[in-house]
Amino acid sequence: MQSLAFQVEATGNRFKMPGTARHDREMAIQAKKNLAKTTDPIEKLRLQCLARGSAGIKGLARVFRIMDDDNSRTLDFKEFVKGLHDYAVLIDKEEAEKIFHIFDKDGSGTIDFDEFLLTLRPPMSNARKEVIMQAFRKLDKTGDGVVTIEDLQGVYNAKHHPKYQNGEWTEEQVFRTFLDNFDSPYDKDGQVTTDEFMNYYAGVSASIDTDVYFIVMMKNAWKI
Repeated sequence: MQSLAFQVEATGNRFKMPGTARHDREMAIQAKKNLAKTTDPIEKLRLQCLARGSAGIKGLARVFRIMDDDNSRTLDFKEFVKGLHDYAVLIDKEEAEKIFHIFDKDGSGTIDFDEFLLTLRPPMSNARKEVIMQAFRKLDKTGDGVVTIEDLQGVYNAKHHPKYQNGEWTEEQVFRTFLDNFDSPYDKDGQVTTDEFMNYYAGVSASIDTDVYFIVMMKNAWKI
């Protein structure tokens, strides 16, 4: 059984996969540069999220979730604009209308924000998706498509984690904090789906130029 400690580096109470802090800084710089060039409203929104690091799109998802008072997982135009405003996204009304109409395919006046966030996710090659799924399958010991604390207990040993060793956290808290990295920001339930895992790594992937480097990083981090 492997130690969980190698998986993450602690910064206060936050955890990141090894190396992503540097990648996040590089990605933020690159996203800001690209923002000056793009005229595509969706790309502009994507780059504004990526300028906040690999969790930028997840942050927008959280704002949208707060807007969704009736849990319909849809937003009307007013809610959509307010969500963008609350997240301090610089998109004018005309651009917001263009983005909204692209996603309001049936003309119902509402958009499905899960579908919206999936499209906003930076595109990835099949090679990157495959190595992400290899990591997910390693975690998903039961093979049911959802990673839980019970899955992790069968794969990793949390007792080497410094916060466990100094008595600050229980074994369950170590695993739960680890899962929270990948869990949806608006619905942290201690269960990580393939989509949530893929969304997390889409953000990380956007900060890494080559497939080869991304695959090596994943294989080293997850020992696959």
